[in-house]
Amino acid sequence: MSHLGISRALAATMLAAVVLATLPAPAAAQGAGPFQYYSVTPCRVADTRTPSPGSPVGDQQIRTFVVQGVCGVPVGARAVSLNITALGPNGQGFLTAFPTGITRPVVSSLNFSAGEPALGNGALVPLADQSAHPSDLSIFARVAAAGGTVHIVIDVTGYFQ
Repeated sequence: MSHLGISRALAATMLAAVVLATLPAPAAAQGAGPFQYYSVTPCRVADTRTPSPGSPVGDQQIRTFVVQGVCGVPVGARAVSLNITALGPNGQGFLTAFPTGITRPVVSSLNFSAGEPALGNGALVPLADQSAHPSDLSIFARVAAAGGTVHIVIDVTGYFQ
């Protein structure tokens, strides 16, 4: 490399150092928040197909499930990371996951079309306090068809405490 090339490289390095020195320092990291996340080996909490033949969830029904104390999720967990899967719906619709004992939210956790063999989605869902409710997770099903039904599978992947 010629002296001119070295001088240009040195000048570019010095310019970069000056520019970086004038930038504000990055903000300090904030606290981790009120809850700590703990992963678990993916585990099936519920499957409405079992015991065989299971009972599908009907249109505009709410099915409740126990998550705390199952699959490595301790009693006292505040929320869970899970995968919700809709299997064999006979109409288009949606599933909404929410803590048992509260008014159902107006947002869906998973949308599906009629005839889809299986469709899943991940969700972070708060859990109800088990001292107030025998189950801690509710799933609302909307299946827009006469006699609409859908099977639901819930797999937990972690929890917040």
